[in-house]
Amino acid sequence: MDFWQRYRAIDARDPRFDGQFFTAVRSTGIYCRPSCPARTPKAENVTFYETSAAAHEAGYRACKRCLPEAVPGTPAWNLRSDVAGRAMRLINDGAISRVGVEGLATRLGYSSRQLNRILSHELGAGPLSLARASRAQTARTLLVSTSMKLSDVAFAAGFNSVRQFNDTINEVFALTPTALRATAKPSGHHGREGEATSLTLNLPYREPFDTGIFDFLAARAVPGVELANSSSYTRTLRLPRGNAAFSVDYDAGARGGALTLAVSTLDLHDLPVLLSRVRRLFDLDADPVAVDEALASDARLYSSVRDTPGIRVPGAVDPQELLIRAMIGQQITVAAARTALTQLSDAGTRLPEGHAGYTLGLDRLFPTAGEIAGSGRELLRGPQRRIDSVLAAAAAMASRELDFDYGDDPQTLADKLLPLPGVGPWTVGYVAMRVIGDPDVFLANDAAVRNGLKNLAAAEGLPADFRNVSPWRSYATMHLWRAAASKRVNASAPRERSMATGEAPASQHRPRRQRPAGFPG
Repeated sequence: MDFWQRYRAIDARDPRFDGQFFTAVRSTGIYCRPSCPARTPKAENVTFYETSAAAHEAGYRACKRCLPEAVPGTPAWNLRSDVAGRAMRLINDGAISRVGVEGLATRLGYSSRQLNRILSHELGAGPLSLARASRAQTARTLLVSTSMKLSDVAFAAGFNSVRQFNDTINEVFALTPTALRATAKPSGHHGREGEATSLTLNLPYREPFDTGIFDFLAARAVPGVELANSSSYTRTLRLPRGNAAFSVDYDAGARGGALTLAVSTLDLHDLPVLLSRVRRLFDLDADPVAVDEALASDARLYSSVRDTPGIRVPGAVDPQELLIRAMIGQQITVAAARTALTQLSDAGTRLPEGHAGYTLGLDRLFPTAGEIAGSGRELLRGPQRRIDSVLAAAAAMASRELDFDYGDDPQTLADKLLPLPGVGPWTVGYVAMRVIGDPDVFLANDAAVRNGLKNLAAAEGLPADFRNVSPWRSYATMHLWRAAASKRVNASAPRERSMATGEAPASQHRPRRQRPAGFPG
């Protein structure tokens, strides 16, 4: 968007641009979200910034009226596969706290000096400033949503000291932490020092929101690790500092529909990572209006978009787990894959009886790559080649020979995964959709995609690969999978089952190597 497109957006107070850019006003020294209800400033007094960190660096403070930190993130970080986009995905996942700027730069293939220069040029702030803005946003959420002690809030948000926390809150919000907390009523509490219990937070998102993502996750939930229904999802998760159990619930009766995250048993230092991964899992930073407008322009998708606005692409809370789940489920039904994954989950770490996960009906963690490599052969059933492929991938991840995460781009992901036995273009595309949030993946050879097309309105003259709706083809794929699942297609070939049922067509196989593809892990 150029200056005047953004200016028209703030003049219209359009909430779908909240979080996608920030408006700084020189005459007041504050920055706002695009939908701020205050009087539209004169154009000559306005500067637009890509990130709140850039506004901080320029000396602006957050507006106390519109609270620009309480917004969804920008979908640009998934749209962009450049260094800036990859860096933001890793920063949001807490990489700075875990490995520092040097580690982040190494992961991206640059020196720290080069990375700082690139991010300052592209986003208006360096990696430390971007991480600091992310911490400030997390801290604000905790201050206004919980009654946690201020010292716990400081460390949960990622600050190294209470003094650093106090200084940042004062600088960004022009309020002390206590004064900022007074702006809202707390809705949660904390337990033992360093551990959160019954911590409940609201998850902001852009409307509309299609709750079908809960059904997607429910159909694939592994008992003991996950529980899900049409409006709730609960699971255990291994995080950098410890194990967590959390639930995400959708309340259709709340104004606009409310999404809440309830956390049980969490090392508070892991909270920013958990928040980031839950947001990725439910695709909460998407711009559904922009997506739906693009998809609805295709006559084949128009009715589906009208009936299902705000469809989301499910993400992944653990990249390694996602690859294992996808590989195990290829060429079998969803039910059979779920059975196989339940058997495999016996290799995972069991939770102690006093763990809060037990109160949620969960008793284990999904096994690590090392646990699968060590015990998977005794637990997995099916063709030997598929088992060998899964174990080879697990061993490669356990030894760090295979290392991929949210910071990859589609090409680096393909370069890392394609050499694996049993992995081909379908798997790479699916992992790109789920792990790095690539919004423009179209799995043309997927059987359910073809079946979904049969259930949509026919249209001539439109490209078969849906490039006319780029860069939102991942969302088109979700509509096609939904269409395939909504009506049983009488396929002549016995292998015409894929995302709707869990199996890929035979054409997905590669010569002399098993090419499983199909079950969405």
